[in-house]
Amino acid sequence: MSLMVRMRWGIVVVLAFAAALYGGDKKDKPKVEASPMVDSGSFGVFVKGQRVATETFSVQQDNGVSIVKSQLKEVGGSGPDQKSELQMTSSGELVRYEWSDGTGSLVVMPDGEFLREKITTAASAKPAEQPFLMPSATAILDNNFFVHREVLAWHYLGAAPCSGDAARRQCQPLDFGVLVPQDRTSMRVRVELVGREKITIRGTERELLRLNLKGDEFSWAFWLDDQDHFKLIRVLIADANAEVVRD
Repeated sequence: MSLMVRMRWGIVVVLAFAAALYGGDKKDKPKVEASPMVDSGSFGVFVKGQRVATETFSVQQDNGVSIVKSQLKEVGGSGPDQKSELQMTSSGELVRYEWSDGTGSLVVMPDGEFLREKITTAASAKPAEQPFLMPSATAILDNNFFVHREVLAWHYLGAAPCSGDAARRQCQPLDFGVLVPQDRTSMRVRVELVGREKITIRGTERELLRLNLKGDEFSWAFWLDDQDHFKLIRVLIADANAEVVRD
């Protein structure tokens, strides 16, 4: 997946309380009430050190449904704004995913036991349809929306078999089936925990938790703040000379 052009499960609990899930064994987890707003903010997208786009996002809960919204604006208005909204039930089932950029749009929804995508373009009034033989618990990992990567990281931290205390936590890597709606394709990805690392962000050294996300044709590194609900702080895409940093 290129950066700018091609750039399941109890998600409410995972999103709001990743720290509790990661910090202890599942049998010891306390019952807690989820907050309506789980995370919000913006990511700066940089290529070769230059800011090329800003993603503004929010993750919240509404009547048992997790809603992940995002808007991507390119610097200088060189391209149309992209918007997306992902809705999932508290059990992690996809309710609806929408994307648009002003010239086209798409929708992904469950169709029986599998998924169906409808694509509308300016050149055609009738949407094209594409089925995917994937369950409704499939993760959405669409191009250019880094908040989707944050959600996947939280999912991994909540689901992976782990051992050791919080400072020396070791977790097994997990494979996930994901759908990339803008590319109209599905794939398998692997998420693995590397451990705590010290990195410098905007001149300040921070100790963050590193995860790797790998597919057949890409390898990304994530850093999350395990002292602040495992919020995504930085993404490094080395082969594209690009990084994403929380503002």
